[in-house]
Amino acid sequence: MPRKNPSHLLELVGCLSLAAMILVGSTGCQVSVAGQTLPSAYYLDDDVQYFPSGPEFKLPREAAALRAARAEEKLRGQ
Repeated sequence: MPRKNPSHLLELVGCLSLAAMILVGSTGCQVSVAGQTLPSAYYLDDDVQYFPSGPEFKLPREAAALRAARAEEKLRGQ
């Protein structure tokens, strides 16, 4: 039974350790605990998302069309 060279074993352990560190370092730290999504440690460095304010009522054209249709029905009904 041939014996393995200790330097090859050391290289293998070193490569596996490096691969594990790269894998851990490339993943975020965002986790889900008891239904909560907790942020990563770098959440303060994330880009800020800006959503400009829009109209409070989201369907103004549809509401105007319904009012016009009701007014037209009243005119035809008389």
